[in-house]
Amino acid sequence: MKAAVCERYGPPEVLKIVDLPKPSPKPTEVLIRIYATSVNSGDVRVRGLLVDGWIKPLMRVVIGMRGPRNPILGASLSGEVVQVGEQVTTFKVGDRVCAMTGFRMRCYAEYTTLSAEKCIAHIPDTMTYEEGASLPFGVTTAYHFLRKAQVERAKTVCIYGASGAVGTAAVQIAKSYGCFVTTVTSLENIELMKQLGADEAISYKQADWATRLGTFDLVFDAVGKLSKEDRARLMHETTKFTSIHGKGTAAERKEDLEAAGRLFVQGQFQPVIDRIYPIEDIVEAHRYAESWRKKGNVILTI
Repeated sequence: MKAAVCERYGPPEVLKIVDLPKPSPKPTEVLIRIYATSVNSGDVRVRGLLVDGWIKPLMRVVIGMRGPRNPILGASLSGEVVQVGEQVTTFKVGDRVCAMTGFRMRCYAEYTTLSAEKCIAHIPDTMTYEEGASLPFGVTTAYHFLRKAQVERAKTVCIYGASGAVGTAAVQIAKSYGCFVTTVTSLENIELMKQLGADEAISYKQADWATRLGTFDLVFDAVGKLSKEDRARLMHETTKFTSIHGKGTAAERKEDLEAAGRLFVQGQFQPVIDRIYPIEDIVEAHRYAESWRKKGNVILTI
């Protein structure tokens, strides 16, 4: 099978296309023909070991000293089930699915195996594979942090850094809970925020933007870059604050993928795709993702 591998940490150019044996599913696993995957911030950081301070040596211990122990990166996928283990009852051959593999990775390939009990869900018939691949990372991460901050109790929500995979998902998820959603992003992404249903959108370059907005029931820093000063301006005594920075990894729940699928069918969730590349152009895809300017998701087709 065709696969993109990362045998040592470094710039996008370390990624190479190779031919590898197709895996076989265990009794509790499914074999998936992957048609699309995404290049998310986690993939970029693992490939380049782009982490700070004491985290870098820890990451080497966890995922590999000179390069990833599992050289096939990619943590999200969309594709078709082509084989099921004898103990699998929840999926069948021909099912269209999306999945989040997390630190197991192995999505930059034509095929991968995954336990049927992990974060894997059917996708709607009207959803493309490219759209399906855009769901897992942003959706599971956004649901995780919004749930931790008790979004169901919030009336007003501010999402800082709302234009990436996590942010664009968070806007729409918060709206599905009936919240009044305010987004803070770059000026060029204001219109996108409105298209996604944000009630209010403001540029972080606007003078005194945090003071002008006032306070919220919930503040979500979707990029981990909100300053302490601006954070304080957005909060009142009972505000719930959550951030992707320094809060551990997000839970990978198939229920969240299923929820996003239902919202999609109801017209309440719009997958946001910035660029689509064939896997042969993975170096360019990683280079663009590492510019940290992407809107929503960068997709690889296989």
